[in-house]
Amino acid sequence: MNNKSRIFFMLAAVVVSQLSAQKTSKTEILSGIESGCDYMQKTMLDKEGKSRCDYNMMQSAWEPYEVAWHTGQAINALLDGYLITNNKKYLNKAIQAGNWWISLEIKDHPKLNGMIKSTHGAEMGETIVYSTTTDGSAGLFKLWRVTGNKKYAQVATNAGKWLYENNFEPVSGLSYDCIDPVTGEVQKNWSLFWPDRKIQSLNDVARPNAEGSLFLDMSRFTGDEKFKQWFINQCDVMVRTQSENGLWMRFTPNDTTNMSIHPRFNLWYAEALMDGYEITGDKKYLEAALKTARYHQQMQQKNGTIYYRNYADGKNPDIESVTGSAVSFSGILWLRLLKAGAGKEFEKSIEKSIQWVLLNRFSVSHPDPNLRGAFIDSRLKDRKTGIWMVNRDIGTIFGVRFLSDYYNYYYKK
Repeated sequence: MNNKSRIFFMLAAVVVSQLSAQKTSKTEILSGIESGCDYMQKTMLDKEGKSRCDYNMMQSAWEPYEVAWHTGQAINALLDGYLITNNKKYLNKAIQAGNWWISLEIKDHPKLNGMIKSTHGAEMGETIVYSTTTDGSAGLFKLWRVTGNKKYAQVATNAGKWLYENNFEPVSGLSYDCIDPVTGEVQKNWSLFWPDRKIQSLNDVARPNAEGSLFLDMSRFTGDEKFKQWFINQCDVMVRTQSENGLWMRFTPNDTTNMSIHPRFNLWYAEALMDGYEITGDKKYLEAALKTARYHQQMQQKNGTIYYRNYADGKNPDIESVTGSAVSFSGILWLRLLKAGAGKEFEKSIEKSIQWVLLNRFSVSHPDPNLRGAFIDSRLKDRKTGIWMVNRDIGTIFGVRFLSDYYNYYYKK
């Protein structure tokens, strides 16, 4: 074991290796939902309602990262918890977060009006990123459905229209990833996602970008069928560009240079494909989602863990970063396939994952109040400035979503 791994296993939660095959009780599921929502409402979202994102355990400090995306995801999870528990604190925090999210709407730029300031952060700086908007939007449409307030869905719809009108590449059906926040220009020839590639192809700067099923939600909100067709077209592109193993290796954040696989990226596309299957009944979308689900079942370790860095060429995963969000997101997809009548093969994996999620949480009496009750999702890097080790908000976010889906499938009357 290298030094990074030693440090991680000394300081982070211990992954439990013995998991029961019995179905998890309603009481345990409800307790997990409530503790996760409590953590989001009290600790993870700040006074404005936005997510604090990554908690640096070495520095005892929060670090923002793709805040619009993380906040939109948190709204989604909080509303799941609210609809099960009827705890108004979760709804009120989701509303506060939604108000922050729509405050990002751009109204004073000659080219960007209607878009939101969905900046990426970190190595991407203030670059506006397509998927930061789209995958952050699902919570806003859910907030509209729960509260009846149209403003949340309207801002997300305006941003979706802007993206289609400006970022869509009609020949390939892909959409460009990045937008310059100063000039408003779409980056069509070079992307910061690949800073070391001096010459970049279309697949380096554009993707199917269907995360969040934004266009489908726009159709449901407005009643405009053209948005639904835009979404179906995205599903067709995803089927066409999917590798036989169920992944989308030609697009970032997967990387064909070292055959590394991002632990959630492919699941987002599979989730969107399930939306496509449900509105069309076309089994090609179901079959494509099944391929992804089966690959992630293979990626999962016997004890339930999914690590951050996996490899499509068969190399062992890097074990220093434990990605709880991928365990939960895989479970969300497996449950959805089970609900669709095509997922019986995933039942044992669902149960293994639900117990893993419940077991691998920071204690509510943890000495660091920023970690009390958090679900694990760790990233560890060895930088020149020292070890960088964080626990990410998405472990709790996807954990609550997964627990909520499990509750609704098995226990909701």
